Amino acid sequence: MNLAAIGVPGLIIILVIVLILFGPRKLPEVGSAVGKTLAEFKKSARDILEDEEVKDTPKKTDIS
Repeated sequence: MNLAAIGVPGLIIILVIVLILFGPRKLPEVGSAVGKTLAEFKKSARDILEDEEVKDTPKKTDIS
């Protein structure tokens, strides 16, 4: 079962549960923390991929 199989009704249920657990006052803080975490994860993943590309690129040798 993948994440795409949740569908709209599943997402609505999840949002209602999150709203009940955290309350309307904490919801913006939780959303902000999740957004910052995702942004940091994307940045780290991009850095790792760039490092791997640099390692895989053969060095040019100057034959004079």
